[in-house]
Amino acid sequence: MCAYYMRLSGAGAFAALVLLMLLLLYAAHRWRNPRCSGRLPPGSMGLPLVGETLQFFSPEASLDVPRFVRHRLARHGPIFKTSLVGHPVVVSADEELNYMVFQQEGQLFQSWYPDSFVEILGRDNVGEQQGATFKYLKNMVFRYFGPESLREESMIRDVEHAVRSSLCTWSTMPAVELKEAVSAMVFDLSVNKLLGLVEPSRSKILRRSFFDFVRGLISFPLYLPGTAYYSCMKGRQSAMEVLREVLEERKRSVQVPGTGGGMETIRRHGGDFLDHVIQEITKEKPLVTDRMALDLMFVLLFASFHTTSLALTLAVKLLADHPHVLEELTVSNVEHETILSERKAGRESDGITWMEYKSMRVTSQVINETVRLANIAPGIFRKALKDIRFKGFTIPAGWGIMVCPPAVHLNPDIYPDPLTFNPARFKDKPDINRGSRYFMAFGGGLRSCVGADFSKLQMSIFLHFLVTRYRWKNLGGGKIVRNPGLEFPDGYHIQIRHCDY
Repeated sequence: MCAYYMRLSGAGAFAALVLLMLLLLYAAHRWRNPRCSGRLPPGSMGLPLVGETLQFFSPEASLDVPRFVRHRLARHGPIFKTSLVGHPVVVSADEELNYMVFQQEGQLFQSWYPDSFVEILGRDNVGEQQGATFKYLKNMVFRYFGPESLREESMIRDVEHAVRSSLCTWSTMPAVELKEAVSAMVFDLSVNKLLGLVEPSRSKILRRSFFDFVRGLISFPLYLPGTAYYSCMKGRQSAMEVLREVLEERKRSVQVPGTGGGMETIRRHGGDFLDHVIQEITKEKPLVTDRMALDLMFVLLFASFHTTSLALTLAVKLLADHPHVLEELTVSNVEHETILSERKAGRESDGITWMEYKSMRVTSQVINETVRLANIAPGIFRKALKDIRFKGFTIPAGWGIMVCPPAVHLNPDIYPDPLTFNPARFKDKPDINRGSRYFMAFGGGLRSCVGADFSKLQMSIFLHFLVTRYRWKNLGGGKIVRNPGLEFPDGYHIQIRHCDY
């Protein structure tokens, strides 16, 4: 009898094992062959759960289209399917589909990022907001960082002061690691304009937290001590603690006893961006919550310093690597000569004016060409709200779609010799601060970067003073790696010296 039960038990275990194997095989089959009401784009879903995430994050020392995308474009064409960090995604290098994605937000698509990325930027960040709430937040930021505000003399003076004092300090040093130095310069300026934060100790803590955050921003989402993602999340936690303290202190500073016995909020005019935020969250019926305000400031700080510092570092390297472009910018180019000659003629102030900034056409071409090659954002994500049919393919509702700027910016049919640094390709073209079919360094559609004007202002003023008052030479580093975002793993070490124009 005992042997009988043992045989029965063994048979049951074997049957359970077979059933488990069948279920696993079925799950793997369903993973590799997702349900779709039409024809899915070509491509592979990779391994169950992991998908092709490891390949996506594979580093490559090149400015070219990331290897992950490049190989699949050659194999499948400009539209292909994949799976990243557990999500089915359609990757697009098709200009028409990209344009439709940007133009049809709210109807066919909505902003979306993988869960791991949302955790990094915050559940209440502006990218997660939809419809009227998103437009409200965007207009709130645009009122402070849009062209009308940037025209104000105080904004230009603050940028100029940060640039001139930094360059002066660097010129006395034997060597400068440019990426870190520029990051610190832009970050301190951003902290001042956003938060009015002038305390060195608190600003230093915040900067260190953001540096930790950025190092693991685009990394495999493995939350274990020692991983880049773990460092990133710890950096975010530390930064959010400081931002929360600053927000609460500012709220208390504008609260005064009211006539009815309660507290009233002082409405201050002007001031930093945080003053505007406080006015919003202390309204009788606020549309902006404290959590939204904190995530908004976090994202603005990250975007303002990370993208600008990377682009500026790459611009300096590209100018050093292409002396003929640098010569055109400094010697052959009349825009800087005109600005300097007018100052020598006895103009009351030697500071940059808005008109001078807008006259820097060649400088603007250098910036556009730099950000075209930089492709700091390797992908712009959206989600399909319904089944979408395009060129014979179906993108199922709920799937992510990743618009791939590098595949457009480095397409030889759009930009001949795409890996060549050639600012003149933007000559006689309208100023580009917003997305288009063929240029999306600042995003596109409703979600084009609201800080694009501020970023270009900083870069233009920096390049103006750098090329007219200083010379520099490479001391080491400068290696560029895509991971898939742009990185300088060894830094970019240079020596800067003051000189006469």
